[in-house]
Amino acid sequence: MTHYRLALVGFGNVGQALARLLLRKQEQLQNQFDLTFSVTGISTGRHGAAIDPQGLPLAQAVEAASAGKSLEGFSRQPAPAGGVDFIRACPADVLFENTPVNHRTGQPAIDHLKAGLEAGMHAVTANKGPVVHGYGLLQETAKRHGKKFRFESAVMDGAPIFSLFREALPAADLIGFRGILNSCTNMILTHMEQGDTFDQAVAYAQSIGIAETDPSADVDGWDAAIKVAALATVLMGIPTTPQQVDRHGIREITPAMLGQAKTAGKRWKLVCTARREGAGLASQVAPEMVSPDSPLYSINGTSSYAQFEMDVLPGLGIVESNPSPETTAYGLLADFLNVVRP
Repeated sequence: MTHYRLALVGFGNVGQALARLLLRKQEQLQNQFDLTFSVTGISTGRHGAAIDPQGLPLAQAVEAASAGKSLEGFSRQPAPAGGVDFIRACPADVLFENTPVNHRTGQPAIDHLKAGLEAGMHAVTANKGPVVHGYGLLQETAKRHGKKFRFESAVMDGAPIFSLFREALPAADLIGFRGILNSCTNMILTHMEQGDTFDQAVAYAQSIGIAETDPSADVDGWDAAIKVAALATVLMGIPTTPQQVDRHGIREITPAMLGQAKTAGKRWKLVCTARREGAGLASQVAPEMVSPDSPLYSINGTSSYAQFEMDVLPGLGIVESNPSPETTAYGLLADFLNVVRP
């Protein structure tokens, strides 16, 4: 039986969902994977930080954070507030980094993950920023320290995209992909088709936690663009930033446009595309009318879809139906199991 010490940096919806999933799967992990775990540190942006080398009371920590209470009372030693200092002070074998995404630079998540790798931890994240802006650096750092950097939940939550190409599709060259990668805008458009105004649909997305108070990252296409960049960077080997993606959001889509599309038997979707062009890449995020013969047509609500074209497989599609923070948490758990098993 192998014991792993876990450090959690970022303890919002996803971090708390991961904690609950770890607790629920604890017996299965022991019986099926011959491992046990303890969470030795949690660092949050709003509820302080706590470190206990013997293991924090995880269920109580989740309860406290969800109630808006501080975690500092659980700490058995000084717990630095800063992410990098906290990571260096926390004895752990695996780091889960789930701070908010920075679309423009990937910081401070890049520094957090690098610090964890340098401290001898495997590094796992759901954060798209470091995958796009720090992929080469973090892969090199992981290799140098004999550790692994994984990020399955960065695109389409728990759907196994990166691991599929890493393990199940050897020697397959990705030519391009097309899909719906932002669940928030897909739900907004679905609600507008049902009669909501743009503002009403955004307000609903905010009310259920799908959209932030400032929804611009979603409705202006930044979230979709950084996911395109992540797939291109990792799967196609073409380093890409969201700033390089031809980006158009959904603010200009009106109820009248949706009505006209319905009359024509079509639907508006925010479509993500990327395709090799010589040694470069043509990539775009833009609203597009799709017809019923397109697999994108039937993607509703918060569901996502990606179709990949390879030199050996002309079309391979993956659908993820109505994800939640629990779905993202599963991607993190899967990464953890994949990096620690022989």
